[in-house]
Amino acid sequence: MTEPETAATAAGRPSGPMPPSMQFTPEGRLRHLLTIEGLSPELVTEILDTAESFVGMNAQTVKKVPLLRGKTVMNLFFEASTRTRTTFELAAKRLSADVLNINISTSSTVKGESLLDTLRNLQAMYVDMFVVRHADSGAAHFIARHVAPHVSVLNAGDGRHAHPTQALLDMFTIRRHKGDFSRLKVAIVGDILHSRVARSQIQALNLLGTGEVRVIGPKTLLPAHVEDLGVRPFHDIRTGLKDVDVIIMLRLQRERMDSGLLPSEHEFFQLWGLNEERLALAAPDAIVMHPGPANRGVEIDSRVADGPRSVILEQVTYGIAVRMAVMSLIVGASVNQGAAQ
Repeated sequence: MTEPETAATAAGRPSGPMPPSMQFTPEGRLRHLLTIEGLSPELVTEILDTAESFVGMNAQTVKKVPLLRGKTVMNLFFEASTRTRTTFELAAKRLSADVLNINISTSSTVKGESLLDTLRNLQAMYVDMFVVRHADSGAAHFIARHVAPHVSVLNAGDGRHAHPTQALLDMFTIRRHKGDFSRLKVAIVGDILHSRVARSQIQALNLLGTGEVRVIGPKTLLPAHVEDLGVRPFHDIRTGLKDVDVIIMLRLQRERMDSGLLPSEHEFFQLWGLNEERLALAAPDAIVMHPGPANRGVEIDSRVADGPRSVILEQVTYGIAVRMAVMSLIVGASVNQGAAQ
């Protein structure tokens, strides 16, 4: 997988990644969340533990705590999204923040305004946190370089580079069902090459000491030298799924593919799609995950997606709690502080 692509800053475009250390304040507190890279196992565990305290809010009559009261969070989505944007919005609102959603299709960027000019104008509205999704790798890093010192940036997915909160909610889901990562075999199946989710998942799984991380897919959809990422590659799904504890299916990233990488979606399903027969090769209590949106009949059969071992909808639910945890840690608040107010 490639690092964020470089481009001309004069045009207000991404210009490569920030050093991982720049995600933190000089005091060592999390300021931005741009990538899993550079986080410590202790911080990831703290995020997951904090999310655990928020999960129970779903059963409460009043699903709010005042941890972000007085803060303004702006969702800045340059790519279409349903689950990610909605869960970020719900997370911010449940923390009592004021939330703004910018419709990029009608914004000034469509009229020719640069990303940097758009950022400066939005920042003039005294926003405290930007949640950014962009088709260009490095866009969230670029914005983080140029925001005011009091502003934080959360990467909701940038190009093929990273999707850190998706990886964190996936780790939260795995931990809830499986506990100790060191004993687990986890398989990520499908379009690894174009997936920002896969990149962040692999980093998070290795950070948490997962016993074995496997990637399964055709050679054309696996990065060159993929072993360097700390994974074991398989091109045969039956061999790759043998005895695994967690199966993470990925969507085919058609919008990021060059032509010729796949003969057809039908053939992909025949060779690498997850059906009940292939699921039976995994451990008897294996769980099935998918970051969504799932293409039924392309990467996963409906009987598996809706079956007893699927935790796909749980991932969506846990996404709210995990994003609440990240936001609360960034502003330096604690759940106990919120409960006391």
